[in-house]
Amino acid sequence: MPVYPLVPLPPPARRDSNTMHAIGNHLQHRVLQLAHHGQPTIDIELDESHHATHRAITSYSTMDTVEGKVHITVHHDTNFREIEIAFTGTAHVFVERLTTTPSMSGRTEASHKFLTLKMPLNPDDIPPSRILRAGKTYTLPFVFTIPTQLLPKACPHDVASDYVRQTHLMLPPSMGDAELSGFGAILLDDLAPEMAKITYGVKARIMQVHEDKLVLLAQKTRKVRVKPAFEEQPPLNTDGNKEFRPRLQRNIKKGLFKGKAGTLIAQASQPKPLVIPGARTLGAGPIATRAKVLLRFDPADENSLPPRLGSLKTSMKASTFYASSARNNLPTRDNLCYDHTQGAYTDTIPISTMCIGTTAQWEQQPASANPPTKEDLERRDSGISDCSGISAPAYESNIPPPSSNYKGGSFYTAFIVVPITMPLNKNFLPTFHSCLISRVYAVSMNLSVHAPGLGDPTLALKVPLQVCAEGSATGNENARVRSEEAAGILAEADRLLLPRGVAPPTVDLPPEYVALSSGITVAG
Repeated sequence: MPVYPLVPLPPPARRDSNTMHAIGNHLQHRVLQLAHHGQPTIDIELDESHHATHRAITSYSTMDTVEGKVHITVHHDTNFREIEIAFTGTAHVFVERLTTTPSMSGRTEASHKFLTLKMPLNPDDIPPSRILRAGKTYTLPFVFTIPTQLLPKACPHDVASDYVRQTHLMLPPSMGDAELSGFGAILLDDLAPEMAKITYGVKARIMQVHEDKLVLLAQKTRKVRVKPAFEEQPPLNTDGNKEFRPRLQRNIKKGLFKGKAGTLIAQASQPKPLVIPGARTLGAGPIATRAKVLLRFDPADENSLPPRLGSLKTSMKASTFYASSARNNLPTRDNLCYDHTQGAYTDTIPISTMCIGTTAQWEQQPASANPPTKEDLERRDSGISDCSGISAPAYESNIPPPSSNYKGGSFYTAFIVVPITMPLNKNFLPTFHSCLISRVYAVSMNLSVHAPGLGDPTLALKVPLQVCAEGSATGNENARVRSEEAAGILAEADRLLLPRGVAPPTVDLPPEYVALSSGITVAG
């Protein structure tokens, strides 16, 4: 009997990774089809005829109405318990906690539904038998009005002040959704990180009873872009705030191995806010404001001259703060190192670069032009309430206070007007603070001067910038009509509550005898 050598069998052919991935996607799609087989089909239709802007995505603002219809179709007779249509607003946040200890790392998430407006349905639109018949389409209309602010129950946690509570109850804008972010039909980056998102939408869902429990049968959400109005808020107090540098001073030397020529001071204040036009605004012009940088040079001696001015680079910083737990105060970067439940994301947008050597000129000022110091104001009589008696022109001339090295005598001043124009390739959101997410802005101005030495000195100023938003034309009109209606109701209530007299009615009495005898003369 012949002996044949053993030949090893070839290994089974390995499937390509792309093929396996395609098979997995197909199986997942089939599983989803089987899971949704027989479920009701929900279609949400928005009526945008009142906001005809010929754009693919319509923006809604404060006091705008969101109208439409919900169409429900079933393939077989389906029992239901409840149909609900609501307009919702939700904030989603996740924070990646990265530490030196792997066991302490991880992700924390939070979701805050701050707005829920339920639409009362007409009983005639719902079958009384609570059975959706096969092949029939049920149409349910809805109308929602976007509120001007949230209810107090949207912010139930403790806060540091009433102002923080007030800011948390303002309606935040849509943020972080790449499908809706932008102006009109143009999708633009809203400078939001992946970790923070605010979404609005019309949600329709059908509930039924299963084993004595109310379970979800079908659900559909139609996302909506919301751009609420934001009024101008008071300027931010930067005293003691390390995030901002409204005033800086720098020693200027005469040369590399020479003495000091003097002290250069740069000072700026918070500019007027940038105002975003209302939703669905056509033909809006450039969104711009301007800042003013005040310069002062305190010479070390009478022969020292101020340095030559170089350039001024301006940029805007958009910072998004997010947290997985409710914030009780306005966010700051100082707390990021101590609280691992919050994070921050900053994006820098260059604005302009100006050569100020020819536009800003130094002007010599006498010692009498110095503005009053805090000590001067404290020494004044408390009964004097105006500043007309002490160096009033100093306030009007925008002269910065002297440096710590100022020893009297004349000094030099100059000022720079810095235009700030919002770029059109970004979607800027208004400044807002919510329970989980905040958006703030700042303007950085880097001033360089030409001085002897190894390098040109630079002063980097940073001041807060506020971004506001106007309401839409229809939203403002709706607000005006409602305000007039409310005023009329209050006037009618005041009229009904006016005190009424309870004196007895007057009765016409006969004339007095004196009135009748006034024309009679009695002879004596």
